[in-house]
Amino acid sequence: MPHFEYSGRDRSGALVTGTVNAGSSDEAAAQLFGDSVTPIEIREVARQRERQRASSGMDRNASTMENLNAFLANKKVEVDDLIMFARQMHSLTRAGLPLDRAMKGLEASLNNQFFKSVLQDIIDGLENGQSLASAMGHHPKVFSQLFLSLVHVGENTGRLDLAFKEIGRYLELEKNTRKQVKSATRYPLFVISAMAAALAVITVFVIPVFSETFDRLGADLPWQTVILINTSDFVINYWPVILMAILGSFFWFRYWVKTESGRLSWDRRKLRLPLAGPVFEKVALARFSRTLGLVLNAGLPIVQGLNVVAGAVGNAYISDNVNKMREGVERGESLHRTAVNSQMFTPLVLQMISVGEETGAVDELLNEVAEFYDAEVEYDLKQMSDAIEPILISFIAGLVLILALGVFLPIWDLNTAVQQ
Repeated sequence: MPHFEYSGRDRSGALVTGTVNAGSSDEAAAQLFGDSVTPIEIREVARQRERQRASSGMDRNASTMENLNAFLANKKVEVDDLIMFARQMHSLTRAGLPLDRAMKGLEASLNNQFFKSVLQDIIDGLENGQSLASAMGHHPKVFSQLFLSLVHVGENTGRLDLAFKEIGRYLELEKNTRKQVKSATRYPLFVISAMAAALAVITVFVIPVFSETFDRLGADLPWQTVILINTSDFVINYWPVILMAILGSFFWFRYWVKTESGRLSWDRRKLRLPLAGPVFEKVALARFSRTLGLVLNAGLPIVQGLNVVAGAVGNAYISDNVNKMREGVERGESLHRTAVNSQMFTPLVLQMISVGEETGAVDELLNEVAEFYDAEVEYDLKQMSDAIEPILISFIAGLVLILALGVFLPIWDLNTAVQQ
């Protein structure tokens, strides 16, 4: 017979723990209620140990191929997987299917092995008496705080289908925003990479050949050529030092950004970058407006909603301002006043927030604010692409001019001297 561990409250409200033998978690719960114990958590010990052995790779019966597949499996859940999961859960819960059956059907249809293991763990949690939000909370790298909050509200209000519908819609909008940003930056990054590769080839292979020719001829070289030759010699002689400096700077930057102060400083500076800064700011503010409107529409209190939003905006500097807004609301200030003090929003947006508070439709007007910022982001991305293109062309033209002058001026001078 399966063996269960439990924690619960007795008649006096004191926390008690122990073990019980039962055919299922439901039977274990019935036994505990019969003993005047209200269960908080029930888990099957054998199944828990089996999962631990499987996750640690110590199952001796696992074949070599299974271990290899587990090692090579994708350890990440893509946003497309989460969108599909939310949509399917919306359909299944709206049809009235029990959560464990719905999860089992989804788990069997997935190709992502890591996501399958996550859903299996959630199914085990449901069978052990946990709520869906609690079971999902064991995987914070897969399910965001916003995701968990909406599921929690959906469970408490009996509208889990609507919660998953809103989650799917939110993730779809986030995906489209990321696509727009990547599309706008793809061309400049490609051009810059091609220019860097071409410059490296010219510096390492082309210029040294011309340098040897000019040395044999003993000609006086113009300053442009001297700079190119000295630069080429420095790169060739000290390329290990240069490579170490680049790699060191890269890894130091990654470490610095992961620190709390570094992340806050970098996210604040990102908003001040020329051309790209306003886009980053409006993307974060669109995410703020959409997320806050979503959690308020779901029924979360505004203080708890702002706490969820602070973890979802994707920018530490704006997140810090959102936390200050939350503290202002906790002190009794209105959302409009805290938004004014944050100095993040345009007068039009502040006016919409004020009207929303007066009419009791803050969530609806915040959704309109999000749509306004989405339109602004789309326009700014197009403007940024149009502005970057002539800048890149001018940079390429300047680079070609310097190389041409540095290489061909000495040849032209030699030609002139020979003709005279």
